[in-house]
Amino acid sequence: MALTRHSWLLLGATLLNVGAEISITPEPDQPAEGDNVTLVVHGLSGELLAYNWYAGPTLSLSYLVASYIVSTGDETPGPAHTGQEAVRPDASLDIQGVLPGHSGTYILQTLNRQFQTEVGYGHLRVYEMLAQPTVVANSTALVERRDTLRLMCSSPSPAEVRWFFNGETLPIAVRLGLSPDGRVLTRHGVRREEAGAYQCEVWNPVSVSRSEPINLTVYCESSRPHQRDPMSRPHGGGNRDQERWKDSTTRTGCTIKVDFNTSLTLWCVSRSCPEPEYVWAFNGRALKNGQDHLNISSMTAAHEGTYTCIAKNAKTLLSGSASVVVKLSAAAVAMMIVPVPAKPTEGQDVTLTVQGYPKDLLVYAWYRGPASEPNRLLSQLPSGNWIAGPAHTGREVGYANCSLLVQKLNLTDAGRYTLKTVTLQGKTETLEVELQVAQLEPTGPYAFAKLSEGHRGYKRPG
Repeated sequence: MALTRHSWLLLGATLLNVGAEISITPEPDQPAEGDNVTLVVHGLSGELLAYNWYAGPTLSLSYLVASYIVSTGDETPGPAHTGQEAVRPDASLDIQGVLPGHSGTYILQTLNRQFQTEVGYGHLRVYEMLAQPTVVANSTALVERRDTLRLMCSSPSPAEVRWFFNGETLPIAVRLGLSPDGRVLTRHGVRREEAGAYQCEVWNPVSVSRSEPINLTVYCESSRPHQRDPMSRPHGGGNRDQERWKDSTTRTGCTIKVDFNTSLTLWCVSRSCPEPEYVWAFNGRALKNGQDHLNISSMTAAHEGTYTCIAKNAKTLLSGSASVVVKLSAAAVAMMIVPVPAKPTEGQDVTLTVQGYPKDLLVYAWYRGPASEPNRLLSQLPSGNWIAGPAHTGREVGYANCSLLVQKLNLTDAGRYTLKTVTLQGKTETLEVELQVAQLEPTGPYAFAKLSEGHRGYKRPG
């Protein structure tokens, strides 16, 4: 059954030594944009069930590129899939026509037959085909010993920079200042010998591009230089808007813990004349709310985060902000199993609903009986594909929220059911529930015969 979450889910995963054996190397090792790249995996061991590929620094679902089931060859794209990635059966990852945006950390997560996971890390750097840079000068006509030369190499790409003077590599003498990134060249009190054509060149391991030359003229004074009085600064004035903004204040509040499914109202209090304008944000994202309060009608995990209110006076341009962190209380996140309906009858369907399941879920599985006996495994959910266990009858269906549906109950379905979950960080939790199945009361002629039999020997009093 398909999942709404992009992660393969298998039970009993134990996190081994991270990056101890698995290594990842790109081929080619210095790809240019547009190349086809394979992230080759080394050091795999044992019989593997599934792979997860992540394009990011952590094992987060938002970084999931794709999941792959070895036995079926099924591949499920994740939120970070760009349409250019494909997983190979040997766990390598192909990326067609790479772009600079594909650069970064890649993580491979594997799952073996013993439900153990291993993690390997690799890094991909995609080099741009560099556009031609441009040299920008503060002036191309300067006076010797008086003016300052400032040249900037303008390029949209992050690359190494080299400077050229009259077609030759420019030796950076002591009197020539170069910025730490090499893009700005400065010379105070320019000299006549520094007149000429200047160029800059940007380069990386796969591409080189040089600018058009810019010609600098240095005028030489024939008479003895004379000293001028420095230009005096005007008094008063200044940027009043900037002064007003400087008085703005930011206040950060505490953490509020709220029970599951309860309501919460956040108020933004600000003294201002005229009344301020209000802007609300949730985790840095603006909300469509211009009031002095914000209502959360039913608290869930999706409402956890940082709420910020910004109050602004449109006349004075003064503004202030306050933030508060809202979280579910500890009791709200405790996992529990609730049968729905609570007392099902044979022939009915029942859902073992799981409340408070972990948000960073990696794998889960259901057992009919204790989880210590593998032959009692009902089913497990890896990467959206239903895998039946030895105890599966064909009437059980699992969902992404860990709940289990058992259809057309019979009396033998009664008993203990066990759920095991494993998070992305390797935390395992076990939860049990006792399912009761009521016997269906007989109807029709058989029920009438049983009723008559029950009244046999009845005597009227007196």
